[in-house]
Amino acid sequence: MSVEQDSNAQDSDRAHAQIAEVVEKYIDFLTNGTAEQIADLYAPDATVEDPIGADVRNTREQLVEFYSIITNMDERTATLKWKKIAGDTAVFEFTLVTGTSGMRFEITPVDIMVFDADGKIASMRAVWQPGDLVQL
Repeated sequence: MSVEQDSNAQDSDRAHAQIAEVVEKYIDFLTNGTAEQIADLYAPDATVEDPIGADVRNTREQLVEFYSIITNMDERTATLKWKKIAGDTAVFEFTLVTGTSGMRFEITPVDIMVFDADGKIASMRAVWQPGDLVQL
């Protein structure tokens, strides 16, 4: 392996670790964080399409409003099931259980995140459909 290949491999390993850390923070913040903390994981010009086919959110205000729906729930627990990372992209599945006003719901989406050079989420697309939301 040449010095250049070794350097590229180290850069790739660092990027992989950085992306993995952001995915873990995202899951943790869905359970324990604020909408602002989740929005901080995103680049300033990021886009969110959740679910795929929904209107794209592309401002910090829209992200905070969107994630506030989850973070304002009386109960919320996100559990990462698996993740795969390649290049600048992470794909992962997680289960989110939420509850409010005596009602509980569960959904298990697959999220696709693309990251920028600074390790911020540049885009997120969530794969799920309304029938995937189950009342518990």
